[in-house]
Amino acid sequence: MITTRQICAQFGSALSFRPAMASDAAALAPLVLASGSQEFDWLLGVPPAQCEAFLRRAITAPTGRFSWKRHLVATLEEQPVAVLAIQNGRKNAFDDLYSVRDFLQHFGPLRTPGLIRRGLILETEIPAPTRRQTLLAHCATHPRLRGQGIFNALFSHAMSQQLLPAMADQVLVLDVLDTNVRAAALYRSLGFEPMGHRRRSGRLPTHLAATRMQYRPQGH
Repeated sequence: MITTRQICAQFGSALSFRPAMASDAAALAPLVLASGSQEFDWLLGVPPAQCEAFLRRAITAPTGRFSWKRHLVATLEEQPVAVLAIQNGRKNAFDDLYSVRDFLQHFGPLRTPGLIRRGLILETEIPAPTRRQTLLAHCATHPRLRGQGIFNALFSHAMSQQLLPAMADQVLVLDVLDTNVRAAALYRSLGFEPMGHRRRSGRLPTHLAATRMQYRPQGH
């Protein structure tokens, strides 16, 4: 695996890592969308441009699973080019309510009930983290920079700074679509292993079948 030192040597001082800011919303929206384009397409039922518009608004909120406060970014020349979200299972009790707020604010009261129904179905496959888990989510790199190890470096930075897991007694997990072979291989290279399949909702499209993986570094 490419090391953080090698990546920094390749990109020089232009590559850095920092917590996201509300002002990053425009740059983060397409990255977050790319992290789960099929899920957002099914959940929101609108074209990608409208999905991005929803995410831009939700990311600027100070609370909720899409909030800028949950995200860590890698930047090149101060522009976010990779992102991950840290979802602490002990601080997500109101996330579903915040999602309803985000739906209402962007899509209005007529469309929100349908979004809530699809969201609950999606959570049977990609559930919120339990109190004993930190969920690693919204993992993405700018399309032109994929395959160069930038996300690996961002993940390594988060681990070295003890940002992952969010609490010392939690296990670190993530979800990957079964069809996303490339992402699954990346996560295995980082130390994640499948936890096994869950019982799936018959109302969920088969292309959204996913596997939860747990971080088990070599030697543990």
